[in-house]
Amino acid sequence: MTAAETPDDTRRDTEPTHDTPHRIEVIAVEGIGEVRPGDDVAGLLAGAGLRDGDIVVVTSKIVSKAEGRIRRAPDRSQAIEDETERVVARRGDTVISQTRHGFVMAAAGVDASNTDPGTVLLLPEDPDASARRIRAGLTARAGVIVSDTFGRPWRNGLTDVAIGVAGVRALDDFRGTSDGYGNELSATVTALADEIAGAAELVKGKLAGVPVAIVRGLSHLVTDDDGPGVRPLVRAADDDLFRYGSRDVVFARRTIREFSDRPVDPEAVRRAVAAGIAAPAPHHTTPWRFVLVESPETRIKLLDAMREAWIEDLRGDGFSEQSIAKRIRRGDVLRNAPYLVVPCLVMEGSHTYRDDRRNASEREMFVVATGAGVENFLIQLAVEGLGSAWVSSTMFCRPIVRAVLDLPDSWDPMGCVAVGHAAAPPRDRAPRDPADFIVTR
Repeated sequence: MTAAETPDDTRRDTEPTHDTPHRIEVIAVEGIGEVRPGDDVAGLLAGAGLRDGDIVVVTSKIVSKAEGRIRRAPDRSQAIEDETERVVARRGDTVISQTRHGFVMAAAGVDASNTDPGTVLLLPEDPDASARRIRAGLTARAGVIVSDTFGRPWRNGLTDVAIGVAGVRALDDFRGTSDGYGNELSATVTALADEIAGAAELVKGKLAGVPVAIVRGLSHLVTDDDGPGVRPLVRAADDDLFRYGSRDVVFARRTIREFSDRPVDPEAVRRAVAAGIAAPAPHHTTPWRFVLVESPETRIKLLDAMREAWIEDLRGDGFSEQSIAKRIRRGDVLRNAPYLVVPCLVMEGSHTYRDDRRNASEREMFVVATGAGVENFLIQLAVEGLGSAWVSSTMFCRPIVRAVLDLPDSWDPMGCVAVGHAAAPPRDRAPRDPADFIVTR
């Protein structure tokens, strides 16, 4: 009996034990042969010599084949599009996609290898359910991991990870414990199921035709119930610092009109300003200024003064009180936001010409540059996890805004940006076809 198989190592609880086995075995299961739709994967393992406490790692390819997730296609393009929930990045023919399962992976997991020519394999519809079905059909008390191959940002090469789990503790959380030097661990969570999947791939290989491996010596990770599956391994969108791929960044910006009470990190706003001032501008100028309204008292004073100015203007234009009240409510997005930013245009460095036409064009160039800076700012806010709404109403009462915020007369407030954490996910964008906005000559 090895140290990894002692009675103390066969605990059935699902709480992290942090036990470290002194020895594990990874055993290739050979002789399975070609898997066809309708095959019973658990039945194919009948002669594998499973023991209680083993963990069976099954490559997703044979699960997909058994479940009929085979698609006849001349190439993968349409299948990838159909299986993609969100394109994260694209370069040439390479597509990194998020699947409906929440996995971010190359080609949405669509695979043209180890399948008949002219066909592609799709990921299992529900890999956790697949793992549970396989586990239910085993004669031993074993855990099951369905694995697939993933690339990793910043690292060359591929490795296998878990995409479906049943009866295996997927994570080991060391947060709150101390290392041998007494340092408290605050961020260490080990992806056990992924480590096991990677170990199993060492004996399965890509070309050896071995789709299943048994990992022995980790019985303390096998649970009585099926458990939550792979879900604990998939990082929630709000916690994902790298959620937005190169294709996503621009589309991440959405107008948010309802904000939660969660405070805004001022440093995140300042990082967004750094993105704003990276925008192009004429004559090597810097036409942007961002006024950060962080004081609640100043925010209320500004909004009250702007509100009175809008009401006076609307009454002067002959609007009814009912119509005025309706229009004023549109400014509630600014009052609901915990943080305001007022982008301003400055014309320092602009050229002065003898005719008004060229002077007007000069100002237009600076206005466009300011808009580019504001757009950069809004996009970076989204990357920082903050929602925003750009309300241009400060342009109707610039003298009042300058007075309340004590700004120089040369600063031109170009709007007000409401900043905060979205109270709810934004609605889907209305579809727009780029072809409707393009004219080719």
